[in-house]
Amino acid sequence: MSKIILVGPAWPLRGGGMSTFNERLAGEYQTLGHEVEIVTFSLQYPSFLFPGKSQLSEEVAPAGLNIRVMINSVNPFSWIKTARYIAKQQPDFLIFRYWMPFMAPCLGQIARLSKRFGSKARRLAIADNIIPHEKFPFSKPLTSFFLRQLDGISTMSASVMEDLKAFNFEQPSQLLKHPLYDNYGKKVEREKALAALKLDPKFTYFLFFGFIRHYKGLDLLLQSFADTRLKSFPVKLIIAGEFYENPDRYYRMVREHNLADRLVMMTQFIPDEQVKYLFSAASLVTQTYHHATQSGVTQVGFQFDTPMLVTNVGGLAELVADRKSGYVCDRNPNQIADCLLDFLVNDRFAPMSAAVAIKKQEFSWEVFANSLLR
Repeated sequence: MSKIILVGPAWPLRGGGMSTFNERLAGEYQTLGHEVEIVTFSLQYPSFLFPGKSQLSEEVAPAGLNIRVMINSVNPFSWIKTARYIAKQQPDFLIFRYWMPFMAPCLGQIARLSKRFGSKARRLAIADNIIPHEKFPFSKPLTSFFLRQLDGISTMSASVMEDLKAFNFEQPSQLLKHPLYDNYGKKVEREKALAALKLDPKFTYFLFFGFIRHYKGLDLLLQSFADTRLKSFPVKLIIAGEFYENPDRYYRMVREHNLADRLVMMTQFIPDEQVKYLFSAASLVTQTYHHATQSGVTQVGFQFDTPMLVTNVGGLAELVADRKSGYVCDRNPNQIADCLLDFLVNDRFAPMSAAVAIKKQEFSWEVFANSLLR
């Protein structure tokens, strides 16, 4: 068995899907008999770059995990300290989580210096993105610096693997399927979920879930939901997630389209214990992204057998079979509304949910964990 150090977001940071993923992966390696430690951030973003209300989690520490808080993303002295610590531990594998160029100097130097200080670990990365969702200065040279420190990389969508080609990465690379987010528990009965959320059972609910940023396309969804054809149906849209940008434009759209009575606004950070209720209450998860690589929201939807509507961008369409386990459509409000209408008129939930339940069997944590090391 191997000694493994994961470097990336984890408790006590409120890192959303990445923290959850890293903690779940560490737990899987422990189940497989490996010795695992997560090295995470004392400061992930300086306050002027962080759009949310707090970077710290209100959840209790995950049980049974060894998490060391020591990286300050803007303090090079902490990078040196972290690299020395890693070298002292002598892991067999050092696995970085990479998602944006801002983190490249920090993570790249930790990888480089740990080797200089005597670490013989294989230095790997799980890349959520290679090209960032939003413009970032010097993104290509920063990412290039990080990639040069690696012995191998794994992506979780074909689109990210394609982006990697622009960097002439010569070390081994592989495409792995993003595992299920099974740590949120199991599906509960719809009536129980609605009661937990205090929602009226006479309505059908669509769900927009996760941090609200422009690239996630809530504006497209609101335009679609304003389609007059949908107004005759007892349906509401749940918007569950904290704004990571100025919310004024969205509230303006709500007023302009007179949508307030048809929305359930839960625009705060969603604690883990609420996730199972949201996905069990929803009949359809809506991911109307402007652009994307992959999304962990899809893997939460799979866990709860919830059909999904995704736009045909990045890797989103790789996992959803159009008109079978959900919908794949263009970034067009009329087309999105057409799909929502089809779902309601033809009562698609039961057959689509059954198709999701079959598809989700492909997304194994054990396969992901072993393939990453191999």
